[in-house]
Amino acid sequence: MEPYDADCRGPSRVPSLVVVGAGPRGTGFLERVAANAPGLYGGRRLDIHLVDPYPPGGGRNWHCAQSPLLWMNSAAQDVTMYTDDSVPMDGPVRHGPTLYEWARDIHSGRARLPAGIERSESAGVARTLRTELGTLAPRDFAGRRVQGAYLRWVYEQAVASMPPGISVHWHPTTAVRVMEPGQGRQSVRLAGRREPLPADVLVLALGHLEGELDTEHAQLRAFADRHGLFFLPPDFTAETDLSGLPAGEPVIARGIGLAFVDLMALLTEGRGGYYSGSAQDDEGELIYHPSGKEPVLHVGSRRGVPYHPKAGYDLTGAWPPLPRFLGPAQADELLNRPTPPDHRRDVRPLIGKELGFAHYHFLFTRRPERTRGGWTGFEHRYAVAGPGSPEMEALLAAAVPDPADRFSLEALDSPLSGLRLPSHDALQDHLRDYIRADLGRTHDPAGNPGIPVYMGLLSLARQLVRLGEAGDPDGSWFGLLSSFACGPPPPRLRQLLALSRAGVVRFLGPGMTVEADEERGIFRAGSPSVPGAHVTARALVEARLPTPPPERVSNPLLRNLYEEGAVTASGAGLVRVGHDDGRLLTRHGGSHPRRFALGPFTTARTSAFAPPHSGGPAFRQNDAAARAALALLIA
Repeated sequence: MEPYDADCRGPSRVPSLVVVGAGPRGTGFLERVAANAPGLYGGRRLDIHLVDPYPPGGGRNWHCAQSPLLWMNSAAQDVTMYTDDSVPMDGPVRHGPTLYEWARDIHSGRARLPAGIERSESAGVARTLRTELGTLAPRDFAGRRVQGAYLRWVYEQAVASMPPGISVHWHPTTAVRVMEPGQGRQSVRLAGRREPLPADVLVLALGHLEGELDTEHAQLRAFADRHGLFFLPPDFTAETDLSGLPAGEPVIARGIGLAFVDLMALLTEGRGGYYSGSAQDDEGELIYHPSGKEPVLHVGSRRGVPYHPKAGYDLTGAWPPLPRFLGPAQADELLNRPTPPDHRRDVRPLIGKELGFAHYHFLFTRRPERTRGGWTGFEHRYAVAGPGSPEMEALLAAAVPDPADRFSLEALDSPLSGLRLPSHDALQDHLRDYIRADLGRTHDPAGNPGIPVYMGLLSLARQLVRLGEAGDPDGSWFGLLSSFACGPPPPRLRQLLALSRAGVVRFLGPGMTVEADEERGIFRAGSPSVPGAHVTARALVEARLPTPPPERVSNPLLRNLYEEGAVTASGAGLVRVGHDDGRLLTRHGGSHPRRFALGPFTTARTSAFAPPHSGGPAFRQNDAAARAALALLIA
């Protein structure tokens, strides 16, 4: 679809829906509008305006011109933008292909690359995409530019399936302010446009946000400027200029999640290094051959370990019935109390009990030699024992003899807590052993106790969103879920091990500290895991995405809404929305009748895509928001 150039001046009797953000979440919302409009909108006319400076579908983060070294962290068969019967929603199901199925259709000629890519991208990009799509297997982790092409195709299909009378217009610019002139209609001002867009309903699908530096990062930036050092605050790694990191020099990287994986790829293979052996081989060791242009990455974090790798098997079998202790009924009871629930007193104990239940179900059913007694008797006593009570302690001591087999919430969140080693070399050996063991579990469902705990975390997610501040006051629970659900492909961790053996990556350990040494004019980092030892460097990279609260975001529209009291932030800095359909919550506690927000910057954050038959929460929320928006446009 070409940019919209029509003159928007003057009153219009045609209802108008403005969607700010045309990436995956905006595209998913648009697909639900197309699915619901035939049954709800009755052939009426509607103008839909998409506002995004980046091409619709992939948006900023999934464009097709990025490096092929940047991968998805989900297998091609586990990525879909389409609903199925597993999604609890009121709208109609519209089946569509997974990423793998779409790639297969492109390769066989049953489908074509998106017209927007064929028309606007270079012939070389389209040709390269066809090559990648032709070799994509169900369990492969596609490049992010391949996913961008899929998202653009989904967007074009959604536009093409709109009923007659509904028009979609793309504005390749930025929305800067929204006003309410009266009578329920809003006006959205666009950068570089004189006249605003009329909006009967406004949907914010802004994706991940940039923002001004917080106090710590502003101080680090000033320190780096004073001493001529390199400092990179949280940023979108794929867009960052890394040329200021010289070959052979130490670089301190804080964060060992997905942003670090991107950084690692761009500073190694991206600078001419290569691997021998197969990253897909579970037995042989990968060998990294440096180009000599790489810096030396010293990496650590609060946990000190990478995210868990994605499992290499389907999650089938006798998994625990979840949720059991913090499901919809328990959340309802907490929300209906006369006084608001408290996280530490009311919610955290239920989280621990839920995850413990998943762990012990696995132990009794998959590792019965590690337990005493039968599951049925244990389950009954576990259900009635209070979290942390003497009854619970006695039950676990009798039924699970080895303390190492007992569930610990603290150990789950901080697996290296209390680790003390004599040297950095000893730490490298310890971390490599940890990563190897974690990789070994990715192909062994019977030996991976992390999988049922991960499923327990997933079962909690919706209730934590419903509970708002009491559910996840600082974002730590979703951070823990991310460490299980959003880990890298296993080949990435095999690459990390190879880089560690080659000395290109050095682990710093858990509880990482970073200091600005004003006297020496240098950054210094350390960890309690190697007492008294520090690493110094002239470069510091915050290897993580920015997560600014609304008062610091760069997005002018959201910032203005916050300053006007039209949006409020949670303790984790997320925009508060209704958990059902994403309506914006105002400073006064109510919801705006004609404004919605969807995506990772909100308290109802969920991934824009999900595995098929998984009941993807984003699909349910997109459907609810689309149906609510259409109802408002009719009224």
